[in-house]
Amino acid sequence: MKHAPQFRSKREEEREALKNTPGYKVWSVMFTLLYPFIAIFTFLFSGIVMIFSGISRVLAYLFGGSHARR
Repeated sequence: MKHAPQFRSKREEEREALKNTPGYKVWSVMFTLLYPFIAIFTFLFSGIVMIFSGISRVLAYLFGGSHARR
């Protein structure tokens, strides 16, 4: 929440100062541009993990014998 300048905390002033740096601006632009790729990668990687988890469960069921059939 933005407060009147006379009621701002030191931390709020530091945050505002950091937002004016070139690094923050580059980070904001890069994050905005790369976010769709990050989301797609996360979705695909989660799918791959689910597939291998399913394979692992099937193999554990097949080779586990009576232990897996409780």
